[in-house]
Amino acid sequence: MSSLIYAGVFMALLGLMLAWMLAMANRRLHVFEDPRIDRVEEMLPRSNCGACGTAGCRNFAEELVAGRIEPARCTVNTMDANVFIARFLGVDPGKMEKRVARLACAGGHHVARMRARYEGLGTCRAAAVAGGGGKACAWGCLGLGDCETVCDFDAITMNPFSLPVVDADRCTACGDCIEVCPKDLFSLQPISHQLWVACKNRADGDTAELQCEVACTACGKCVADAPAGLMRLERELAVIDYARNDLATPLIIERCPTGAIVWLERHEAKKGRGAKRILRTTPLPLESGA
Repeated sequence: MSSLIYAGVFMALLGLMLAWMLAMANRRLHVFEDPRIDRVEEMLPRSNCGACGTAGCRNFAEELVAGRIEPARCTVNTMDANVFIARFLGVDPGKMEKRVARLACAGGHHVARMRARYEGLGTCRAAAVAGGGGKACAWGCLGLGDCETVCDFDAITMNPFSLPVVDADRCTACGDCIEVCPKDLFSLQPISHQLWVACKNRADGDTAELQCEVACTACGKCVADAPAGLMRLERELAVIDYARNDLATPLIIERCPTGAIVWLERHEAKKGRGAKRILRTTPLPLESGA
């Protein structure tokens, strides 16, 4: 009986000692977390899209409370919501120009030729692995809609010509479409970048136009019409220096013969008067022998 009492006393003392050690460890190792982080996280959309440049909404809240980032960096939240967070934290909401995903291709199936008919898993990535997807232009959009599928904000829809269309109002610049596109055709651009090259062709002009009627042929007319230094030709493609974006005007696109150089409005890509008019709405036939 006495042995049981000794054992019970020993276990009780051992339990007290371990509890004391845990309490001391907790005091020494405890990391203070500002309670405002939880409050701010509740004010965020919790989409964890990463458009703000952090790992997710929790991390963004931590950066906000620490004063290392501004509420305006969250492009998913409304402006009013970001102002509310700023007032809660007693900071400036900040300013950040809206960015949207832009597609460097206008080659829908009514203007771009196919050299082969792809049959297989209905994704752009699978098609790209299978001989490039069958499109004559090796740089063109494959049109199977991986970008539409991956977009959590319904900002991308496929038009009747199997080409992605980005809704600038819905786009949050999360970058998911950039990661999923096997042709690397998407990029995030400030909304003020209205002069746009809707092509990524690297073939010579004659070959490019045979493959796609709206390809950039590197004719140089846009470069000639643009203010000095704004545009240049690089590897058979017109390139814009957006460091000089303040010089851009719609006049630059007027003589583009294929309409590859466009002026972007919020819901429309405008072509110049010199661009050929394409009325066809049906897919082009396969190249002969395909």
